[in-house]
Amino acid sequence: MGLVIESEAWEPNQLLYLFILIISCFLSISCLPRRQTNSNNRAPTLFDQSLPSSSSSFLRFQRRFLLLYSLSSVMEGLWSVFGEYDLAYYGVNKEKMVLSLCVGYAAALFIGTFLGILSDLIGHKKVCLMYCILHLFVGMWKRFFAHPSVWLASICLSLASSIFSFSFETWMVVEHDKLGHRQDTLNDTFWLMTFTESVSFVGSQMMANWLVHRGMETSVISPSTAAVLLAILSIFFVTRVSKEVPQASAFKDYGRDFTAYIFGDKRVWILAWAQASVQFSIAVFWILWAPTIVADGREVKLGLIYPCLLGGRMLGSTAFPWFFTGPLSLRTEDCLVYVFMVMGIVLSILAYDYQEIGLLVTLFCLFHACVGLILPSLARLRTMYVPDKLRGGMISLSLAPANAAILFFLLQRGYYQNIENSTILAFAALGLFSGAGCLHLLKLWDGGLIVFKSIIRGFADRYLELEPVSDVNPQRHEMVPCGWNRTFS
Repeated sequence: MGLVIESEAWEPNQLLYLFILIISCFLSISCLPRRQTNSNNRAPTLFDQSLPSSSSSFLRFQRRFLLLYSLSSVMEGLWSVFGEYDLAYYGVNKEKMVLSLCVGYAAALFIGTFLGILSDLIGHKKVCLMYCILHLFVGMWKRFFAHPSVWLASICLSLASSIFSFSFETWMVVEHDKLGHRQDTLNDTFWLMTFTESVSFVGSQMMANWLVHRGMETSVISPSTAAVLLAILSIFFVTRVSKEVPQASAFKDYGRDFTAYIFGDKRVWILAWAQASVQFSIAVFWILWAPTIVADGREVKLGLIYPCLLGGRMLGSTAFPWFFTGPLSLRTEDCLVYVFMVMGIVLSILAYDYQEIGLLVTLFCLFHACVGLILPSLARLRTMYVPDKLRGGMISLSLAPANAAILFFLLQRGYYQNIENSTILAFAALGLFSGAGCLHLLKLWDGGLIVFKSIIRGFADRYLELEPVSDVNPQRHEMVPCGWNRTFS
């Protein structure tokens, strides 16, 4: 008589959702304003109801932007969750999946790198509208054609992802300054962007699973139809916001300013490398997390782990105001050095050896909690060092090294089978450690610059009898998807 071994797929405890998504995140948000009630000049938050007219004006601006950003995040998350299932549904094999990824990252490298410069020149509102149009085009293409082109869809969605990574943030910062809102309120908007993006990704997963469960062929409402409707709604909201005044400077003037303030500032180079290392590690994680967790034939319900990861990211974003504007109040560079090192250690553990599923999920959640803290922190540093009119170009150019590295490793692993998944994770960990070193260097650079300025000013005041001159704003520049387990398993 044969022995039958029953295997049960691993899934996280339901109390984990309650702890991460409800208790930790919302308790952190609700308690922070109470810690700041002793300050009469505290910045308004999204949850304040009775505020002066100026604060109310800012909250209206913030809520409108977050609504538009949430819709855009749902569109972005819908394709990242639905993408692999969609390829498998149309019979795309492993080689074509790798090819679609390579084509997408090649488009992001050779075209998306320059979209930030285009955004700075023609206006960020127009580029955000382009983002919605790309999603509308892909949704209609997949809806009305039985066998859509994998290449075309991959190129369009990759370009849309590139726009999503810089244009909405830059547009918000430019509009924020144009309306004359306080600079300290930007910090709240940065972490709320990360928080609402994570919430929207969870919602997009629920939407995609529900639509797929209803049947892609028999149901009138499919993920493609939902993407079309969301794109139309987003286009409506983008066109309804205030009119944007495009840059008055010509391309020649923009190039001169870009050379002086981006290429000529070593601090911006350091910040760009830190941004590239984070983006590379995030992309590597989303490609390899599923093959890592199902190694050795283990059965895991990946769809139930995905919300835990995003819940960790939500929790990390809510920690941002505690560290930088709340009672703990740390310097951004000091905090980020340690957070980068923690992320590097996590990826090093994953690259070293496969672990138990419970430990892997814990490490995954810790990694995403660090991501939730890093993203608004880097946005804050960009506000300190990068002029608004050059912000989009700086962000898009900083993503070029990450896209080039991902494309290289995709070719080496997917086509030539020259390296292992653990090697890619190890390189991502090294990138994060180098990012920590860059931020430490940035801290030392700024500290030495401040000391040098104070020495020169003291010498001038004592021996040259000059009037002491107060600093300009020292905090701002002078220019006032689920994993591709079929591919990498």
